[in-house]
This record gives sequence, structure tokens and C-alpha cells, in this order.
Amino acid sequence: MSVSRDDFSIAFRSALLQRGGAQKFSVLSLIFLALIIFFLDVYGVKFTKPIRSFINDVVYRVTFLASAPTRFLPQAGKDISSFFNVKEENVRLKLELEKYKSLELNVEFLKDENKNLQKILETEYFNKNLSNIILAKVLVDKNSPFLKSIIINKGTRAGILKGMPVTKDNYLVGRVVETNYLSSRVLLLNDLNSRIPVTLNEGAQAILSGSGTNNPILEYLPEDYETIEDINVFASGKDGIFTSGTPIGTTNTDGTVDLFIDPNQLSFVTVNLNVQNKGKL
Repeated sequence: MSVSRDDFSIAFRSALLQRGGAQKFSVLSLIFLALIIFFLDVYGVKFTKPIRSFINDVVYRVTFLASAPTRFLPQAGKDISSFFNVKEENVRLKLELEKYKSLELNVEFLKDENKNLQKILETEYFNKNLSNIILAKVLVDKNSPFLKSIIINKGTRAGILKGMPVTKDNYLVGRVVETNYLSSRVLLLNDLNSRIPVTLNEGAQAILSGSGTNNPILEYLPEDYETIEDINVFASGKDGIFTSGTPIGTTNTDGTVDLFIDPNQLSFVTVNLNVQNKGKL
């Protein structure tokens, strides 16, 4: 009988030393401890209340910390999503702002262009037959050291022919030397190939020759003629092309002429269709 008891003791100790037994023992210990605390709490033992309170605090703190990732990650995701949304919105608003700035600049350009057109209408069309005046826009400015010409957006379709005078604000700027159906080339007064008969307000006659610069030269003036400043120069009309009395510029002491219209600042010009020898140079 003693042998059987020794065998039982050995088997029990062996079972406790095994890992599975150790785990079961731990579970049983916890259950046993929980039952003791339960009965102590039921029968109103005083020292169990602080213990229960402490355990509750620990459980609540651990639960709060354990649940922090579940609360933080969704909020962090929302914040990140909101950040990228704000960034995209910022980019979109910047593009919209640039678009409106571009539109504002276009409106400002159109306003300035409209003012220029109104000025031309007031000066060129005043007391004139509108059918004899063609308003044209400068498309290309062919500017080289000596050759000065422009391309305008009106041609034979609008009735423009070679030799017709071109003006701006009633001041002479050149003449048509080449025509196409929808465009024409205008030789400016300062072109090296330009020659125009002119008269000075003192009655002297001369030829205004282009020099390739902004200041054409007066040639074939009367002998012993002394050039002084600020003498007005007009087209004489002797060539039958330019209208007599069309203002051109004023003289300098060196025999050159300051043009009333800067040939490098032409945006719109007018072509006078009312010439006697249309189509001739």
C-alpha cells in the first residue's frame, strides 16, 4: 500500500513539472484567487474595496492605453487625408489665381488697345469719308539695320493697292509697296529705299530720304539754305501719291527730321484709299 502511495506522489510531481501541467496549475490558481476575492467582496470585508478600486484603476488605464492606437490611427488618417486635400486645394487655387491674373492682363491689354483704336478713330475719321479709310493692324515688324517695313493685316481684298499712303493719327508713316490678298507690306519713311518729296513750312522744297535710322535726311534743299530746329515738314504731294500737307515731322540743325510717329511703335495704321494714281509708285 505504501508503494502505491509513493508512485502516486511521484506521478503527481512529474505532472506538475510538465509545461502543460504548469499552465493548468496557473489557470487554477487564478480561478481560485478570483473566487476568494469574490466571496470576500460579497461578505463585505472592508479591505477588499481599496483592492478592487486599485484593480479597476489598473484595468481602466491598461484598457485606455491598449485602445489608444485604435483611437489615434483613424484620427491620424483623417488628419493626413485632410492635409493632402488642403494641399491639392491650395494647388488648385493657385492655378485658378494664375488663370484670373492672365484674364485680368488680357482685359487690360484689350482696354489699352481699345483706347488706341478710339484715338485713331477720333483723329483719322474726323470729317472724312469712312469708305476711303482702311484701319489695319501691324502683324510683323521687319526691322533690320537699314530696311524698315511692316506687314499689315489688310490687302487687295480690302481694296489696298501698291503706292497707297499709310498714316497714323493723321501723320505720314510710309506707303504700300507690296500687296497680297489678306496682307500688305508697308515701306516706312526711315527705310533706306524711301524717297518722298516734301515741303517745309517756310516754302522750301526737298526730298526726304530714309537713312535706316529713326531720323530721315533732307536732301536737295535750296542752295545756301540754313536748316534750323523745329521747322515742320509736310508731304508736298508732287509725286501724286501722298496727300499734300500731310505732316511728317520737324527738322534738326543737322538736316535730319524727327518723325512725329516713332516707326518702332506702330500697332495700328490707316491706309488712305483716296489717291489719284492708285496702284502706281
